[in-house]
Amino acid sequence: MHPRRPGAGLAKFAEDGSECLVFVGERGGPLRRGTFHRSTACTATVVKPGLPSGFHFHDLRHTGNHLPAAAGASTRELMHRMGHGSIRAALIYQHATSERDRVLADRLDALVQDTSGDS
Repeated sequence: MHPRRPGAGLAKFAEDGSECLVFVGERGGPLRRGTFHRSTACTATVVKPGLPSGFHFHDLRHTGNHLPAAAGASTRELMHRMGHGSIRAALIYQHATSERDRVLADRLDALVQDTSGDS
């Protein structure tokens, strides 16, 4: 699901509505694994904007969920975005990164500094 109407480039694949599916099959339902590549010409389409020929659609899903995780989305928020019912699936996208580690360390330092002046 996508919270906004997709741009013109995706319009031929998308539904209308505030909670629209971004890619819709020939009969109006969600695209399935078995028909996705045929329906979207994905293999040829991904190389047009310069993506590598081995790029997979799931790479978009992974990136689209890793970035919110790195920005601080909770596991519950990631589960909602992805439509997952289990925490295990959502945790795949919550990679530990040195950038995120630095942000957390800075926030912890700020908390310690704020509380040390309260005594």
